[in-house]
Amino acid sequence: MFRFDEGLKVYLHREPIDFRLNINGLALLVEQALGLDPFAACVYVFSNRRRNRVKILGWERNGFWLLLKRLEKDRFIWPVETVVPTLTVEQLHWMLEGIDIAVVRRHPRLEYERVS
Repeated sequence: MFRFDEGLKVYLHREPIDFRLNINGLALLVEQALGLDPFAACVYVFSNRRRNRVKILGWERNGFWLLLKRLEKDRFIWPVETVVPTLTVEQLHWMLEGIDIAVVRRHPRLEYERVS
């Protein structure tokens, strides 16, 4: 399976898009609708109205790449936040696997200054 690097920033476009949009149309959407830089070291995730397809747009050094995942029977569970959600790479992988990221919680990270 294709995996993203852990340090990569992931932006989720909440509204459904017309899936006829290509790389140029999606890059323009990132710039105008999200107010973000399409050339940044991030990925931008889009979905169609039925939530059975996802497109992921990214920039790498000298060009864009575009990934498409189409589900044959199920639908992606899309977060319903009010702002442009930022996901971790792990959350993106969960979402692509069909896990509802709104209900998944990790144990909190504990940081101590001394052992005793």
